Amino acid sequence: MNQENSESVSPHPVLTGYYADESSRRQKVDQMFNDSAEHYDWINSMMSFGSGEWYRRQALLRAGLKAGNALLDVGAGTGVIALIGQQIVGASGRVVALDPSPGMLAVAKARGVTNTMVGLGENLPFPDNSFDMVTMGYALRHVADLAQLFAEYKRVLKPGGKVLILEITRPQSALGRTLLKFYMKGIVPNITRLLRGSKPAQELMRYYWDTIDQCVPPQTILDCMATVGLANVNRHKVQAVFSEYTGVKTPA
Repeated sequence: MNQENSESVSPHPVLTGYYADESSRRQKVDQMFNDSAEHYDWINSMMSFGSGEWYRRQALLRAGLKAGNALLDVGAGTGVIALIGQQIVGASGRVVALDPSPGMLAVAKARGVTNTMVGLGENLPFPDNSFDMVTMGYALRHVADLAQLFAEYKRVLKPGGKVLILEITRPQSALGRTLLKFYMKGIVPNITRLLRGSKPAQELMRYYWDTIDQCVPPQTILDCMATVGLANVNRHKVQAVFSEYTGVKTPA
């Protein structure tokens, strides 16, 4: 693994309302996702008013995913991006869905994702130059070290390969932040508890907002991508809330 001598960059501070310190973060986050796996697709569909899969497909196509490509989806969760990716790359391509949560990957397999693997983005179990594209959908805030993550992405990409990261970004305006917080930390968790009867899923959705609220700014993410050697780093904004971060591995 090559970190390009980059300093560690955490996506957000330690959130002591959920775990005591960084050393206990991974266990707590994995537990929340495992305990919420059966509810996660329902929550995502409700939260996005059913538009989430359409948006993900458009983002993959914008990034240039095409038939025959090899795609690695990191933090794959229940496999929404991986399944769409399978449809795009077709029988001549390959998609691997990687996630630290066995519970989430079990849902992904049940929905039709062919290749799943338990693992972390910061330590990818693949040889150099293995994939045409590496994706991550709304999971950047759950890793330990952005610099190590991006260095690993670059390592496993083929020359000319592309990184695509989808994220929710805290609005810049105070009113926008207030409204989004009210929706994501108030309405979504409470509806989840009411209609799904799951306290862990309710807690996960509250945590989801807190990681958005405390996440490093977009420029820090772009700078970190550039620091590990990714080229043409860019952030495409959609509706002032959604961010699509891209970068390319240039030929040696």
